[in-house]
Amino acid sequence: MIFELVIAFIIVRYLRQSLQTAIKMPKWDNVLVGIRTAAVLLLVLGTVVGFLKPIVPWLSHGLLLYLVYILYREKEFSPARPILLAIAPFILLSIFSDITKLTNEDQFKAWKSFLSLLTGCSFVWMIAMYVITNRQKKALEKEKSKTKEEEEQKEIMTSLKSELEIQVAQRTAELTKQKEELQQTVTELKSTQAQLIQSEKMASLGELTAGIAHEIQNPLNFVNNFSEVNTELIDEMEQEIYKGNLDDVKAIARDIKENEQKINHHGKRADAIVKGMLQHSRSSTGQKEPTDINKLADEYLRLAYHGLRAKDKSFNATMKTDYDVTIGNINIVPQDIGRVILNLITNAFYAVTEKKTQLSKDSSSPNAYNPTVTVSTKKLGNKFLISVKDNGNGIPEKALEKIFQPFFTTKPTGQGTGLGLSLSYDIIKAHGGELTVKTKENEFAEFVITLPQ
Repeated sequence: MIFELVIAFIIVRYLRQSLQTAIKMPKWDNVLVGIRTAAVLLLVLGTVVGFLKPIVPWLSHGLLLYLVYILYREKEFSPARPILLAIAPFILLSIFSDITKLTNEDQFKAWKSFLSLLTGCSFVWMIAMYVITNRQKKALEKEKSKTKEEEEQKEIMTSLKSELEIQVAQRTAELTKQKEELQQTVTELKSTQAQLIQSEKMASLGELTAGIAHEIQNPLNFVNNFSEVNTELIDEMEQEIYKGNLDDVKAIARDIKENEQKINHHGKRADAIVKGMLQHSRSSTGQKEPTDINKLADEYLRLAYHGLRAKDKSFNATMKTDYDVTIGNINIVPQDIGRVILNLITNAFYAVTEKKTQLSKDSSSPNAYNPTVTVSTKKLGNKFLISVKDNGNGIPEKALEKIFQPFFTTKPTGQGTGLGLSLSYDIIKAHGGELTVKTKENEFAEFVITLPQ
């Protein structure tokens, strides 16, 4: 009797914990709690109330059989049905023993030892089944956990794959767009070449064509090379995605991004060259008008200075002016002449900044150098002179011959297109004037605009 009630108590506890009936099956949890309470009550009654002792064993059998019935009949308890196999021998032996004892006590006494042995074996069987079931449960839980983890990993891989495919598609679209833009740039470049030939703004068509080809070929080569590399990287990325090598995929994605930045940089470089050429070759339709050249020069001096200050707060230079007040107004296209003055002043500021940077590295007293840009105007007979002078490093003698040629520049790669002075030269020539340069290496450079009255 005691063993049956204890077993009933243990089974109820096991079912509530393993199946989480309080959360998932509250209705059956109440039933199990009732069975547990009944088991405790029968145990107390069988121990305390003497006249109930003959009845309690049969009530215990009924309680245990009801528990077995629930396990067998109800689908909710199907995961716990292996318990039936574990407790069945004990229950059958217990009921058989009580029936034999009730109907034939002499026979029961004769079989008592044998029945006790079988009961012991049933206990060993229950323990063995418990251990086996527990191991199976743990193995099943481990398998479920592994399966769940694999599913989560698969979902992550699927999500990552989709995301990477979107990124690859976006990068491919961007590369395609850049390729189309470069093709459009080449088309515009060919058109610009035709305009330059027709306007006869260049002294040598062969030299101009060579300059164009040289300047535009470098960024185009970079773009083409990096585009081909990215195409190969994208193919490699797709292979790594299907293999699930996330680290390799991320590394390839970083390489693609770096290549894209390089493509963008050289694309902008090509775009700057083309825009400069378009500006250089465009025929001016502006009308000449009387203009205060002193005011115009001063305006562009301030504009250049503050523009550079906005880009670089550390930039500083002394500005000097010497305007001839007797000049008055002269007949020019103010937008074009203003563009020339602005270009010359910007170049002057660049020259003094470069010299100051160089001296600060080489000299023990860099503050001894004072960057200075001087803008002056003067009326000389029937001509007007506009001068922009700087105390920078000057222009090397070997560069003087090419200083006004298109695409020639003394600035580092990427900082100048080499069209500023060429464009300025053409504008001054269109006004019937001259643009000349005076220089002494390591001391100064002076550009002089001469315009007719």
